[in-house]
Amino acid sequence: MDLEPQGKYLFEIIIDQLLEANKKYNITIPYYVMTSEENNDDTVKFFEKMNYFTYPKDKIKFFKQAEEPLVSKQGKVLIGENKLIKLASNGNGAIYKSMQINGIINDMKQNGVEWVVITGIDNVLIKIVDEIFIGATISQNNLIASKSVIKKTPKESGGVFAKANGKPGIIEYVEIPEEIANEKNEEGDFLFADINIVNHLFKIDALEKIALKPLPYHTAVKKSKFLDENGVEKQEEVYKFEKFIFDGFVYFDNMTLLRVKREEEFAPIKNAQGVDSPETATKLYNDKMKGRLRNE
Repeated sequence: MDLEPQGKYLFEIIIDQLLEANKKYNITIPYYVMTSEENNDDTVKFFEKMNYFTYPKDKIKFFKQAEEPLVSKQGKVLIGENKLIKLASNGNGAIYKSMQINGIINDMKQNGVEWVVITGIDNVLIKIVDEIFIGATISQNNLIASKSVIKKTPKESGGVFAKANGKPGIIEYVEIPEEIANEKNEEGDFLFADINIVNHLFKIDALEKIALKPLPYHTAVKKSKFLDENGVEKQEEVYKFEKFIFDGFVYFDNMTLLRVKREEEFAPIKNAQGVDSPETATKLYNDKMKGRLRNE
């Protein structure tokens, strides 16, 4: 008989892993969710509607990401429909400072947290509790770590791990010169082969350190509605300013990098259709879950 896995929400996939780990280790792992000004209320209401997926309500905390003004391509600060400066979330690198100013790092310390996993929500195969990941990082005496998968093509859409000026970091695929993207070692493998899958591990002290450090801004282009000089609503491409989580790696000399199997831990949802879409992610998730059900 071919067993079919049950449909699950993205948050539910993570909660299920936490519940399993709690039972295994007889603990309750705190879960922190960074939201934005735009989606915070909807996210909280969704958790309430789903009864927090049976997770202890007091162990789930929400905190908001910081924002930065949007700027037109002519360099002017934009005004929103509410007649105030138009703001937008400022990238996943905002998590460090947002955790600090919202008291999340202090809350973690009070809960006895020593290691923190930071992930995105769009990878349906994310493995959020991984003893090997933590053990490898501790054994190498590092304070930060990340997981990776081997890239399929020279310019696959994902940042690659590298060192610059002796410091660890990630280079976005759009910024890698063609010759470096194609460069291979003596075994014929890509020299810069490890793709970032947004599964990072931090010692609590490392998070505290980065939260007090400056991070660079990156510009991105997005379509947004705003009011022009005459108060007429328009929608155009504008600039937004973002910080990236991996820009915090530069404050450390080394980090642990754990390469994992793509089919086991990486099924992202980046596009509406085609590659890395809900359809492909669902198939990868179902394939993995069917294998797990057969083995139980």
